[in-house]
Amino acid sequence: MLKKTYAIIISLALAIAMAGCSQSSSSTDANTATSSTTTSSVQTSKGTVTNANAGIGEATSSTEDSSSEQNSTKSDSDRFTERDLQQTADTSNAKQLTVSDNSTIDITSEGVYVISGTASNCTIKVNAGSEDKVQLVLDGVNIINDDFPAIYVLSADKCFVTTTEKENSLSVTGEFKSDGETNTDAVIFSKDDLVFNGKGTLKIVSKNDNGISGKDDIKFTGGTYEITSANDSVEANDTISICGGTFNITSGKDGLHCENDDNATQGIIYISGGTFNINASGDAIQGNTNVQVDGGTLNLKAGEGIESTYVLINGGTINIQATDDGINAANKSSAYSTPNIEINDGEVTISMGQGDTDAIDSNGNITVNGGKIDITAGTSSFDCDGKAAYNGGTIIINGTQVDSIPQSMMGGGGKGGMRSGRGGF
Repeated sequence: MLKKTYAIIISLALAIAMAGCSQSSSSTDANTATSSTTTSSVQTSKGTVTNANAGIGEATSSTEDSSSEQNSTKSDSDRFTERDLQQTADTSNAKQLTVSDNSTIDITSEGVYVISGTASNCTIKVNAGSEDKVQLVLDGVNIINDDFPAIYVLSADKCFVTTTEKENSLSVTGEFKSDGETNTDAVIFSKDDLVFNGKGTLKIVSKNDNGISGKDDIKFTGGTYEITSANDSVEANDTISICGGTFNITSGKDGLHCENDDNATQGIIYISGGTFNINASGDAIQGNTNVQVDGGTLNLKAGEGIESTYVLINGGTINIQATDDGINAANKSSAYSTPNIEINDGEVTISMGQGDTDAIDSNGNITVNGGKIDITAGTSSFDCDGKAAYNGGTIIINGTQVDSIPQSMMGGGGKGGMRSGRGGF
């Protein structure tokens, strides 16, 4: 029997996602469990339930060896620095900069830079030291470029993008051009960590590619973001972590996308707060290794609402309209030997389009420990290739409450649902 199953899963999701944020440290850790040969006790916000499928969602042995033993819940202030969470900048010693046409604003040292003005073909370029923290305070900036990022971060320990209460707008109208060997592909393009905060609005339009691209970690702790992009609206290699802000996203591909081809333990999206209105042609939210939702209000309209190898929902209000799968766990990362969907709390409402669609679809296992799940689906409510466990919470399918996880439900509801042969229940 696999050992340390549950703790390993959460160690991977939380220890690696240093940018992740969670509910207060005084709350019960919904992610801590001890497994035995047959069952595991799972601590959730509703108490302790028994997981009859101990062993689901196990990490591979290589991942287990590299996982941290950190399992305790942390507060936002533990996961974010004080500066990450601040929504205003200390501008007492800031440098005042004004954008201008056909120019590059070069920032080469640590500091706070207040930027304003309107320009075309202007780039704010950060090329500071590897230990330098640079804060860009956008104070009424309007940049329209033909083929290059409006903000381009080559080097810094961390770059903060902070909005004042003035409206800011950044856009690129054409195909992106490369910078030597670097293929830029976003209105805001960074090779190092990015933190977005503030009290204002940042509008981003990318007519042919991505809105925001980060090669390391991206955090959002506040502000309002209106992003329209032909491809991914926000993408990162390692982690995307969000504990606040308002996001109005229209994407030709994915709304939030996190993937690291070179490191299977990365590719993590963590959400503990914020309001999301995402309309995406692809996935609203895709993190190849983990997607964890602890809070926030998510209104998702997409081909697929949430997709990952391991999807963990501990809270929040999630409304999904999907034309393919509502929530999907697939083999997208080798960090886990088995894909998993786990719901411990929160309110999940899924409305599915017609055709070969599944509201909750796992290529591995599904566990429901709590929360409320309300599904409207003409074809299939649940599809599971592995094990399914219903330990607590409320499941409603097409207006009827059920007392088990059905394999597939066609049309109306009946107690326990109608089951098909797919997946073999």
